[in-house]
Amino acid sequence: MNDLQLERYSRQILMPDFDIEGQLKLNESNVLVVGLGGLGNIASLYLSAAGVGKLTLVDHDEVELSNLARQVLYSNDNIHMAKVSAAKEQLLKQNPHTQIVAVQEKMTYARLADYIQSADLVLDCTDNFTVRQAINKTCFQTQTNLVTGAGIRWQGQLQSFLFSDQRQICYQCLYPHLDDEMLNCSESGVISPVIGTIGVLQALDAIKILSGCGTVEHGKLRLFDGAQGQWREIRLTQDPQCLICGI
Repeated sequence: MNDLQLERYSRQILMPDFDIEGQLKLNESNVLVVGLGGLGNIASLYLSAAGVGKLTLVDHDEVELSNLARQVLYSNDNIHMAKVSAAKEQLLKQNPHTQIVAVQEKMTYARLADYIQSADLVLDCTDNFTVRQAINKTCFQTQTNLVTGAGIRWQGQLQSFLFSDQRQICYQCLYPHLDDEMLNCSESGVISPVIGTIGVLQALDAIKILSGCGTVEHGKLRLFDGAQGQWREIRLTQDPQCLICGI
């Protein structure tokens, strides 16, 4: 790192349990962010600000006026612009030291495998359940760590999977029958700070996993009730009939 980077990240480096070693691990990391809606907006902003060396951003969609209440990287000037291009533009203004790769395409299983295999960690920020299951399956197969988040109405949830050394539970154990006819925020609504809360915590888990600092529990489900301001934690067990990780 050069002197400018040392100054930029000085408050993180000052932490004795993070130090220069943790910062260097972030600088050398490649994170794949799938979905540049509300979750991906917040998570990618904090990852770039914290000094993650490379972010690969994947989304096929364009910015719409209805996005702006919760997708805070975008402005009125970005309407009808590809989300990944608008996000890249804003993230580079915020931190020019982060390499940003913008991929505007719908993800197939084969394409996901290409990107996931080259990533150190994946953030699932999508609202498409078919893609969620494909991400989970590919991360499990490639032993790539995964942080997944979701939000709808007043509710949010967060779950991290340390597939690099844990194989006893996966996302499909929790939702074996997800399909795209289930609720999503475009049809049911969402309170924007709920999405922001989950996105921030996705970034925090990612930073802890990449740096080796702090604690992240494999597979623990964290549920947030924004209306009541309450959290619940659920420790799940593996579904022995799971098609992905079942024995």
